[in-house]
Amino acid sequence: MLVSLTSGLLMVLGCSDDGLGKRFAVSGTVNYQGKPVDQGTITFEPVDPKGRVAAGTIAGGRYSLTTLQPDDGALPGKYRVTIVSKDFDAALASDPHAKNAEDPQKQAHFANKVAKSLVPSKYQLGDTSGLTAEVQAKSNTFNFDLKD
Repeated sequence: MLVSLTSGLLMVLGCSDDGLGKRFAVSGTVNYQGKPVDQGTITFEPVDPKGRVAAGTIAGGRYSLTTLQPDDGALPGKYRVTIVSKDFDAALASDPHAKNAEDPQKQAHFANKVAKSLVPSKYQLGDTSGLTAEVQAKSNTFNFDLKD
């Protein structure tokens, strides 16, 4: 019985190994001008070219990161951080009278282009955001206070 229990445990542990390495929880808040960012995405871009991107959805000013499985966190290392928050008009993407209505992809792209950014555009690129984080082999919290 002990042998089958040990074998079963090893099978479960073996199946959970996805080959990426151990990820650690990363969560926090995103504020702009002292107020929570209601919606958007946050992306941790690894400084190391061999690293792996982790991203999350911002809702009500809070986020948690995903690398492969929902909320599995990020690999340890240094990251550049980007934040995108737009007021996307869904009506533009589904309006049959809108520009490029015959091509839904072009229509959605157009709607995204004209969407109003809710945070300064400098935060959309890792090279200009000025935001960084270093994920450690523990549970991590990073809070970002965005300014103009």
